[in-house]
Amino acid sequence: MKIRPYQPSDHTEIADLFHAAVHAIPETIYSKEERDAWAPTPPNYTEWASRLSVKKPFVAVKNNTLIGFIELEKDGHIDCLYVHPTYQRAGVASQLLQQVRTIADQKGLTTLTVEASRIAMPFFKQHGFTCLQKNIVHLRGQPLVNYSMSSCMP
Repeated sequence: MKIRPYQPSDHTEIADLFHAAVHAIPETIYSKEERDAWAPTPPNYTEWASRLSVKKPFVAVKNNTLIGFIELEKDGHIDCLYVHPTYQRAGVASQLLQQVRTIADQKGLTTLTVEASRIAMPFFKQHGFTCLQKNIVHLRGQPLVNYSMSSCMP
């Protein structure tokens, strides 16, 4: 696996990965309606291209296939961390997070923050993030639960 900066040609693959990852979440964690609101079908590739041109994520690639991505904003906020369902629980998210920690350290950031989904919250806890509060956000008419979390840089 290799981690590299985003390239504009990645946008369709990232949108598809995001969609696949969200829709692979079990119904016991987020309902079909919640997942449909979070990741509409089909993905809007134009919106994704625009978003990613600003966010410029890091992507994980294996055998020329994009298998994960992470976005780090200038203030230390992690906006997205997603791994393709086929590659989950194989260390991809951990390596992407380590890449972000390295970049954050180089930039002199002292704290990383994230709004983690129910399914991502245990991952971030395992990696030293503290849960600050539970949130309910409304997206396309659906209330979605997530958690504000933070981690101090070592």
